[in-house]
Amino acid sequence: MKKETILLVVISLIVGGLIAVIITNMQDRKAQNVSTGAPASAPAVNHQQQITMLEGIVAKEPSNRNAWVQLGHSFFDADQPMKAIEAYAKALELQGDDPNVLTDQGVMYRRLGWFDKAIKNFEAANKLNPNHQQSLYNLGIVYRYDLQDFPSAIKVWEKFISINPAGPGAAQVRAELEFLKKHESLPMPSPIPQPQ
Repeated sequence: MKKETILLVVISLIVGGLIAVIITNMQDRKAQNVSTGAPASAPAVNHQQQITMLEGIVAKEPSNRNAWVQLGHSFFDADQPMKAIEAYAKALELQGDDPNVLTDQGVMYRRLGWFDKAIKNFEAANKLNPNHQQSLYNLGIVYRYDLQDFPSAIKVWEKFISINPAGPGAAQVRAELEFLKKHESLPMPSPIPQPQ
């Protein structure tokens, strides 16, 4: 045999072996996920593709509130808070009594450091639905972590616990309340100056 033919056979065997190892490893991972109950990895979400599609919908149907909400969610997930705020604002112009959209917009305000606007949104959401747990939870987060206003955080989270004694987040909020009540007497920091 010629040297080139031998080299080609050797390379083919190596490539074939590598492919077999890769396929075996993939099958082992799938088998592990099934046997341990671990979920297979979720497909990656292409936020930009979703955003482009939704922007096309709202351009053609500017009164499509649901498309505006979904566009806000897509910007939220893509970590584009300003654009999320704007999309949620359009949805709220069409229907302003949605505590979930107000809360999501409030989270984006918080991400930008606009704590006063975040608080306003969370309070408006809770006024619309006094049992709206997510707005209370997030309001407590702003008071506790961003403004270090422990008395306000305690008040908000006690209300959260009263309507959600054993639900999602209750154990975490109880732990936070325990800490805050032990440290409630700490001096309050100076207020954060707001841009005018």
